[in-house]
Order: sequence, then structure tokens, then C-alpha cells
Amino acid sequence: MDRERLSEHKLNNSLQSLLLVATLAGLLGLLAWVIGGTAFVVFALATVLLLYFTNPAASPRLVAMLYPGRVLHPSEAPRHYAVLAELARRAGLPRTPRLYYIPSRLMNAFATGRPDDALVAVSDGLLRRLDLRELAGVLAHEISHVANGDLAVMAFADLVSRIASLFSLVGQLLLILSLPALALAEVDVPWLAILVLLSAPTLSALTQLALSRNREYEADRGAAELTGDPAGLASALDKLERYQGRFWEQILMPGGHVPDPSLLRTHPQTGERIQRLLDLVPRRHGMPSVRDPLSVDGGALFDALRDPSASRSVPSPRRHFTGLWY
Repeated sequence: MDRERLSEHKLNNSLQSLLLVATLAGLLGLLAWVIGGTAFVVFALATVLLLYFTNPAASPRLVAMLYPGRVLHPSEAPRHYAVLAELARRAGLPRTPRLYYIPSRLMNAFATGRPDDALVAVSDGLLRRLDLRELAGVLAHEISHVANGDLAVMAFADLVSRIASLFSLVGQLLLILSLPALALAEVDVPWLAILVLLSAPTLSALTQLALSRNREYEADRGAAELTGDPAGLASALDKLERYQGRFWEQILMPGGHVPDPSLLRTHPQTGERIQRLLDLVPRRHGMPSVRDPLSVDGGALFDALRDPSASRSVPSPRRHFTGLWY
């Protein structure tokens, strides 16, 4: 794997994340200053810190309530748990995350919790459409989110964005109430303050989305470092992109789906993510592709995938009257 490019990507991602978080904090401070001056800035920052430390990221128990499914026992998916344990060890997590099975045909995966109590959720569609090499890349991506503290970073960004929107609404109401006084007193209209009040919610939301895309890039980079196999995750992303379209879109408009604007996406464009991952593959044998043969430093991670004694697979889901797959 190209270690020089890996280090370069890590530095760029860290600098961008720092800049985006600082932008969110600065926007909130400016908004608070427009509404109430310096004292209100201190109050706003203190409120953010208080709410952040008293309202941690969503716990695994909450996720289990929101997404019908169950925690898989290691005996049901021994190879998957073996890969998960090795990835957690490489990432320096104090405890192997639990694997949560979501009975859905959609291909989806996400992580939640803290490093010492994390949960990685995977859907039935993901387990059945990805081979174990590709699934290892997806699991490494989610573990990177946990190890990098992305859940806490995004919780902070979401909190700042929500408070900024609330302050903007309060400021606009105060401005409307003061319009008669401004008109009678014939004073200059504070156009800069009005612009800040009107644009703050949009700017904070766009900054939050940009931060989310940045953390996805960093999780991809972290996954490549954990597995030593960036092409494996690239192959998984390629499958996700091909399978995730709506059924009728695939039949009636193959390749004709209009993508969301880049600024409004929580995840980067899949093609860009794949290209960044393939840039990490050494170029000694020409241009890499998502179908490159497996090559992993040390080999310990993928020994678990080749273990013939671990032959059990996740049990097939069944139809339920609610429409969910169980």
C-alpha cells in the first residue's frame, strides 16, 4: 500500500475537519454577538459545551430500539466476528464491537457507541451481496468511525448547527419586532446583521454536511490502513453504488438517475471515494482496479476469512406481517 499517499490523505482530512469545526464555532459566535453582544457569545459557547457533555452520542441501546433487529452471537457468524475482532485490535479499541443484524434487503451499515461499547450494524442485503473481503472493508470503515471519534465530532457539529438555527430564529423575531422602532427613528438598517441572521442556518447546515463528507473520506483512509487492502473497500463501494438504485429506476432509467448536488450530500460521490482508495494501491503492476487480487500485509486479518471450520452463515430472514424481514 502507498504509505506516502496514506499519510498525505490523513493530514489533509485532519486539517479540513479542524477548519470546518472552527467554522461552525465561529458562525455560532458571530450569530450570538449579533443578537446579544460579547456576553451572549460566552453564554452560547457555555451552552454548547454543557449540552455536548450531558448529551453523548446515541447509545447502542437506542439504536436497537430504532432499528428492528438483533445482536448476532459469535457462533452465528464466526468469520465475521473474527474479522471484527482483528480490526478492533488493529484500531486499538479496548473491546470488540458487537455485530447488529438488521433484517432489511437494503445494503446499509453504520456504527454507534463509544470505543469501549460500540455496535456495528449491518443489513441482510449487505451481508448477502458482499463477499467477505468486501465486507471486511466496510467493517473497517465503520470501526474507523469509532476509533477516530467521528460520532462525537458529528454530535458536536449537529448540536452547534441546531443552536445556530435557534439563535437565528430568535434574532429574526427580535428584528421583526424592532422594525417599527427602526422606521420611526430613521436609523440605518443593520444590513450585515440581517444577512447573518438569514444565512446562518443555511451556512451551518452546509458546513455540517461538508464535515460529514470529510469524515467519510477519513474513515475510508482508516479502513485502508486497517485492512491493508484499499481495493477491497473500493469493490464494496462499487457494488453499493450499483445495487442501491430503486428497482424501477434500474429497469426504466438505467444510469439515468439525477444525482443529488454535491453540497447537499452527507457522503462524498462514490466514484471519488473509489478513486481515492485506488490511489493508495501501489502502481508497480499498472493501473489498479476494484478487482485486484487480495494483498494484505501480515495476512492475519484474512486468515479468518479462509478458516474452513467456520462454515456457518447468518440465518435467512423470514417474512413478517409488518413487512420487515425476520
